[in-house]
Amino acid sequence: MDVFDGVENEVPGELAERLRTVGLIDHHVHGASAVRVGRAEFEASINEASTAPVPEFMTQFDSPLGLSIRRWCAPVLGLPAHASADEYFARRSEFAPAELSSTLLAHAGVERWIVDTGFGTELITTPEQLAALSGRPASTILRLERLAEELLESHSGADDFVDRFRSALDAAAQSTDIVGTKTIAAYRTGFDIDWARPGDDDVAARARAAADGPGPLRLQDPVLVAFGVHEAAERGLPVQVHVGFGDRDLDLHRTDPLLLLPLLRCMAPVPVLLLHCYPFHRQAGYLAQAFDHVHFDVGLAVNHLGTRSVGLVAEALETAPFAKQLYSSDAYGPPELHLLGSVLWRRAMGLVLGGWVRAGDCTEIDAIRIVELIGAQNAARVYGLGR
Repeated sequence: MDVFDGVENEVPGELAERLRTVGLIDHHVHGASAVRVGRAEFEASINEASTAPVPEFMTQFDSPLGLSIRRWCAPVLGLPAHASADEYFARRSEFAPAELSSTLLAHAGVERWIVDTGFGTELITTPEQLAALSGRPASTILRLERLAEELLESHSGADDFVDRFRSALDAAAQSTDIVGTKTIAAYRTGFDIDWARPGDDDVAARARAAADGPGPLRLQDPVLVAFGVHEAAERGLPVQVHVGFGDRDLDLHRTDPLLLLPLLRCMAPVPVLLLHCYPFHRQAGYLAQAFDHVHFDVGLAVNHLGTRSVGLVAEALETAPFAKQLYSSDAYGPPELHLLGSVLWRRAMGLVLGGWVRAGDCTEIDAIRIVELIGAQNAARVYGLGR
C-alpha cells in the first residue's frame, strides 16, 4: 500500500519517501477492539457521536470515514481498493480480533503509542496488549477525573481526598509508564468555568458532596476539575485537554479552547496538549503561537473527514510554529482507525507540503523537517520520551 497512490506527481520524491517511512508517535490513542463484533456494532463504532444502532435508512460506510476504510484498509486485508461495504465486512469478519489488529497496526508505521486508558473496558486492548499486537512500546496517560472518581469510590471515600489525590499524582510523576495526564472537562463542565486554583477547604467540601450524591459517581464539579488540572501542572505533568469534536453528550459550544484563556494565564506552565480541536483548530493554532506551553493536534477529525482531511491539515499549519503541533489518531476500537489516522495524515501532509515546495514557498528539506517535528520529535520532547 502506497499512501501516495494517484497523487505521485504532486509530492516531491524525497518528501514522499520520508512520509512513507517516518516512525510516528501517536500521542493520543486508545486500545483496539479485543472482541469480535457484528455489522451493527462495527458501524456504530465508526460514528464518534453515538454508539446507538445506525438507522435503517443509512450505513456508516456512506461517510467520508467509510469511504476511507474501503479505500485504504481493504487492500491490507487482501481486497481490492473500494471493495463494497458487504465484501469488506465479510472479509474483516474472517479474522480473529488479535489477528485483525496485528495486520492493520503493522501498516500504521507508529513507533510508540501514548494511550489514554480512562475510557477503557474489557472490549478494547490494554496498553500492554496494544504494544504486543503492534510490536511497538506503549506509554499511558492518567485521566484526572477518573482518578478522582476512583478515590471517592474507595473505602476511604472523601476522607483526606486532597492528600490522597496529591499522593497519587506524586506517584504518577515518578512512574516510568505514565507520561502525562488528561482532563475531560469538555464533557463534564465545559470550559466556561472559574479556572482559579481552589483552596483545600473548598475542594474537601466539594469532594464530600460528590461522594454523598445520589447514583453512580460522575465527577462534574468545576472546583474539583480545576483542582485536578492545577495539581497535575504543579507536578510538571503534561496536561491533555479534549477540545471540540466528540460524543453527543458534549456541548460543543462550551469547548472552544479560547474559553481556556483564564487557565492558561494562571496555571503552572507545563505542556498543555489541546486534543482534536476540530472545528476549533484555528483557535487552537492561535493559542499555540500565543503561549509557549500550548500545543495541539487535529487527530480524530482526520479520520472522520476522510479525503477532506487534506484541508484540515492545511488549516492546522496556518498559524502555530511547527514545533507546537503533534500527530495523533485518537483511534478507539476498530484497528482500522489506528491505521487510517496514519495513512490520511501522511497523505495530507504530502499534498499540503508538496504544494508549498512546488510553489517555492519552502524547500524540500524544510518540508521534511516539518514532517519529522509533527510526526514524532515534538511528542518526544513534550513527554520526555528521550529521558
